[in-house]
Amino acid sequence: MYSLAKLPKGQSASALKTAFRRSVSSKASSAGGVSVIGFENKGPAATSSLTVAIKAGSRFESTPGVAHVLKNFAFKATANGSSLKTVREAELYGGVLSSALSREHIFLTAEFLRGDEEHFLQVLTSVLSSSHFYNHELKELVLPVVQSEAVSAQSSPAALALDVAHNLAFRKGLGNSLYASPHYPVTIDDVKSYAQGAFSKSNVAVIGSGISTESLSQVVGAAFGSGSSQPGSSGLNTSKTSYYGGEARIPLDIHAPPTAQPTLVIAYGSTSPATPELKVLKQLLGGESSLKWTPGTSPLAQAADKVPGGSAKAFLLPYSDAALFGVVVSAPTSPQLTGLAKEVAQIIKSAGSGAKDEEVKRAVAKATFADATASETLEGLIANVGPALFAGGEVKSESFSGVSASSVSKAASELLKAKPTVVAVGNVNVLPYA
Repeated sequence: MYSLAKLPKGQSASALKTAFRRSVSSKASSAGGVSVIGFENKGPAATSSLTVAIKAGSRFESTPGVAHVLKNFAFKATANGSSLKTVREAELYGGVLSSALSREHIFLTAEFLRGDEEHFLQVLTSVLSSSHFYNHELKELVLPVVQSEAVSAQSSPAALALDVAHNLAFRKGLGNSLYASPHYPVTIDDVKSYAQGAFSKSNVAVIGSGISTESLSQVVGAAFGSGSSQPGSSGLNTSKTSYYGGEARIPLDIHAPPTAQPTLVIAYGSTSPATPELKVLKQLLGGESSLKWTPGTSPLAQAADKVPGGSAKAFLLPYSDAALFGVVVSAPTSPQLTGLAKEVAQIIKSAGSGAKDEEVKRAVAKATFADATASETLEGLIANVGPALFAGGEVKSESFSGVSASSVSKAASELLKAKPTVVAVGNVNVLPYA
């Protein structure tokens, strides 16, 4: 940790930032044919976590929804015992097991007291090497949870709109839905076939928190070195990402919860990874305040403040070979959303016409802070580190030193040349067209 009290005389704040970035950079190692990286917590916390990142998200699936089903098959019956045994042992150790799905990865995570790494890594590797995939577990334990998660997403206008926006933007691959659909039943044979390709060593990386890379390499080498994964499987493939754009209009479900508001997503995609300029552009448009209970000074925040209960927030969803940038707009009623959406559209269009240097400097500072704090939570750490392990193994903070007002305007102009992706959820007789 760097302290201002120890800052040498004459050393600038920028030098301090450089030193900090250097300290959080880390290089992955390889153990048992698997990429591993550990982040040792220097604080008093007595907990650790292990996450197995599997390059088998929804973009790779051969059958619609199979990645969602496979994610929920985690920690069911394996050669080491039943799901009940796994849960009981985790509770005896005081640990927590969880699984998550993104468009590019499945994440299996164990959180536990320090010193129990070997037990929980054995639990995680048993999922990869010896899951039984029983048909009765699919019907009785997995599919009910899959259905519940899909229904929950459908009842959230923002989640539904973003899922549909990906399909309009990219169609296949990244356009695949995160959620299984009853229109495309997933069989146990579909799950087994997908797992066979997914659980190969080339598709797997291990991320540790509260444990050093050296210590993690030892336990991972012992676990994977014995052939506990499937080295003979071929992995999964996906087509090159293309951006299309389009429009969808979806009536708001009458059974949606009272908190569900009419929502509009306006997005643009790129077929290259997210750049520092796009991260700064997200902060430039804004929508979120730095102080609770105040509207904020960004253009989107100011626009949303005119509509009681309204919201307009910029988002950037980065992927290995693409990015989706846009704004999620919501309001209590569809007529209110219509007025707010039109103003938001003008704000987005003006982003390519140039921004003031002072505004960009402020956005750069916010982007730097957001990037630095993203890995302070387990969820953020996994989201940032997982893709990096498959892209070369070096994990480091983003550099915004080359970002300027002109480079941000140029990036925005290039982005806005593409056909927009617009998804409206609400009263489609009132909501505006793209």
